[in-house]
Amino acid sequence: MYVAVKGGAAAIESSWRLLEDQRRGDTGMAALTVAQIQEQLSLAVDRVMSEGSLYDPELAALAIKQSSGDLVEAIFLLRAYRTTLPRLGYAVPLDTARIALLRRISATFKEVPGGQMLGPTYDYTQRLLDFALLAEGERKDTSSPALSPLTDMPAPSAHGHHAPMPTVPRINDLLAREGLLETPQPEMVAPPGDLTRDPLMFPADRALRLQALARGDEGWLLAMGYSTQRGYANSHPFAGEIRRGFVSVALVPDELGFEIDIGDLEITECQMINQFSGSREVPPQFTQGYGLAFGGSERKTMAMALVDRSLRADELGETRVAPAQDAEFVLSHADNVEASGFVQHLKLPHYVDFQAELELVRKLRTSHAMAKKENT
Repeated sequence: MYVAVKGGAAAIESSWRLLEDQRRGDTGMAALTVAQIQEQLSLAVDRVMSEGSLYDPELAALAIKQSSGDLVEAIFLLRAYRTTLPRLGYAVPLDTARIALLRRISATFKEVPGGQMLGPTYDYTQRLLDFALLAEGERKDTSSPALSPLTDMPAPSAHGHHAPMPTVPRINDLLAREGLLETPQPEMVAPPGDLTRDPLMFPADRALRLQALARGDEGWLLAMGYSTQRGYANSHPFAGEIRRGFVSVALVPDELGFEIDIGDLEITECQMINQFSGSREVPPQFTQGYGLAFGGSERKTMAMALVDRSLRADELGETRVAPAQDAEFVLSHADNVEASGFVQHLKLPHYVDFQAELELVRKLRTSHAMAKKENT
């Protein structure tokens, strides 16, 4: 139990004021608005929504502003707010085949049904600072028109609504038709668990693992995924397909009994393809890993797909030889809210604990000195 510091209340109130001053910065400059953050720092907003488990760009932008850009703190704020919201119902599974595409690429086939669509990405930019952005007004380059996508996809309207989308075949589906790619069967007949209501327990089925990975820290997943590429797992991945766009959310109200569309979500989806030598029962084929997150979270979903595949080692009869294949190790340390709290609690008073250990070390040193003296 922590001991309160005398006069701590006044010091804490002063700390709040200093924090507000730090967040605001120079009052001679215009304040950064939530709308600006939402529109111009959209990738940061997308990460906060994904790891905060709440799709609300405005609230995510508010959390970023309140936390002075500390994304882990913003994720904490958004997730804490989420716990106050009622559960009104459950949506039906997203049909990501019917997606208003912003980006769609495959690293496994050059020519794919529906075409490649580069979309907004840093993949083809030079990593050089653009000093023109330091100017008061950003340049508006109108010298060349926006590139048209390689497919005839309906564009979103000015209000953000999308026309009904044709189904664009997935690369994985094409391979599965030839029997070259496994088609994992659902591991359960009951509805999947809900990590926002129940703690993660082990062993965890794939549905729960994917939930934990979707909420997991991007840096942690990136490190785990990277380790699999460097040989710390039985992995040789190919990016089968990466999609980004808007997908419809639907639910079936009890009083209606049929499905209704309630809005759109922007998501990024990644399907990785991995080699698999097969077993006595299963012929050689490709296996897959899966990742999905809110907004433009391409790096996160790729890392998630790599880790998802590595966590399927037991299911596929592979020997666990690397940390990324150990579900309890990976998932128990993936949540940045829990990790941040556990690390930062070390800043709280530990006077009694330390004094006890200090006294113990002093006694041990005295005993050590006496034993050394007797030996000499």
